[in-house]
Amino acid sequence: MKVEQISIFLENKPGGLEYVTRVLKNANINIRALSLADTSDFGILRLIVNDTERAEKSLQDEGFTVRRSFVVAVEIPDRPGGLHSIVETLSRKGINIEYTYAFVERSGENAIIIFRFDRTEEAIAALQENGFVILPGKKIYSL
Repeated sequence: MKVEQISIFLENKPGGLEYVTRVLKNANINIRALSLADTSDFGILRLIVNDTERAEKSLQDEGFTVRRSFVVAVEIPDRPGGLHSIVETLSRKGINIEYTYAFVERSGENAIIIFRFDRTEEAIAALQENGFVILPGKKIYSL
């Protein structure tokens, strides 16, 4: 029930993101979700793509430092309090959220929230026990 994500370390300068997206476009890689966090000197671009292996190889061939990791995708109705219900469940179990980002499905009815947890398996179990829908990577890659 995990989703594979790639993280790319970028120098914080004009054109960095453009170069990554050009490499992915040329490799026919479709970006499904992304998050970009920066500091004064570098940024971390986190991507979920339709073909993680090909994306990683294409970016490494162009000199990028790329790391693969796993995150969890949770689908919830897109309404006020949706995120809070997840966070409350995890807080009661003492599970830390390391980072998160989200997007809305094409229908506009549901949001998909991507999470990185300190205790992933426990987080998945707690969410499933409380009726949350955990999406497999295969579904996210094909959205």
